[in-house]
Amino acid sequence: MSGPTTDYLVRATAHEGRVRAFSIRATGVVSELRDRHGTEPAVTAALGRLATGTLLFGAMLKERDHLVSVRVSGDGPAGTLLASANGGGEVRGLVANPQTGTEQVRNGKLNVAGVVGRRGRLTVTRDLGLRRPYVGMVELASGEIGDDLAHYLHSSEQTPSAVGLGVFVDRSGAVVAAGGWLIQLLPGVADGTATAVEDIVRALPHPTTLLRAGHSPDDVLDRIFAEGWTEQARVPVRFHCPCSSERLERALLLLGADELHAILEKDRATGQTEVTCEFCTRKYYLSTAQMEELLATARSRN
Repeated sequence: MSGPTTDYLVRATAHEGRVRAFSIRATGVVSELRDRHGTEPAVTAALGRLATGTLLFGAMLKERDHLVSVRVSGDGPAGTLLASANGGGEVRGLVANPQTGTEQVRNGKLNVAGVVGRRGRLTVTRDLGLRRPYVGMVELASGEIGDDLAHYLHSSEQTPSAVGLGVFVDRSGAVVAAGGWLIQLLPGVADGTATAVEDIVRALPHPTTLLRAGHSPDDVLDRIFAEGWTEQARVPVRFHCPCSSERLERALLLLGADELHAILEKDRATGQTEVTCEFCTRKYYLSTAQMEELLATARSRN
């Protein structure tokens, strides 16, 4: 067991490049998501797994400013969950209903599928700086997030993958451990190698069991690839929201003149308009004069 307690991700290959692997610790990231959104334990686990998995997907991006977003639209009481990560290890996330008031623990485990739902869709959007982003969609496999991401990779991208994700929350609701791994079998891998890797991954303890025991992402890779692995990249991961006043004003302009006029009139008595970023919960305040200026700009574009 080795390594610091900070959040980071390792991208690696093994078996002469025929197996690709990602291993991550994201305890601080998930803890910040929980604090910002005030999620109950099962929703903390759901959003935390999604954010961790999205960071793993982000590690596949070639450029730091490329983006990947994963949306889970299930039939559970948490509603839509969304996480977005870039190629530099930064992630943000949101959930429609942080407090569902439903059963939090079932069969000794956090009831993730119960709050997410077992029916619905998982949508992955990759923005690679091209004219149009790549969008892929699959039906939910279980609502447990990890299984759903593996199902997406196998069904939509034809890449056999194993995804292990975990979030451990204590009795107070605090995040004690969060992390996981993603293992992919690439074209050309020998059948015997594929079977051996699959058996090892299937036998691994739960991700949070390993993290709570002090195992680092490197240690997890050591367990999977006892014969050795090659590090391709090591990236710190963190919560980050790129929202700003300028981005907010551009977003408001997209609403159009009629909607801006309605907001302005509703808030005129208070002298300001309050807007909250759904991802980081930061509040922005625009004066009546600022809103009138935006309205004038919107009308000039009609």
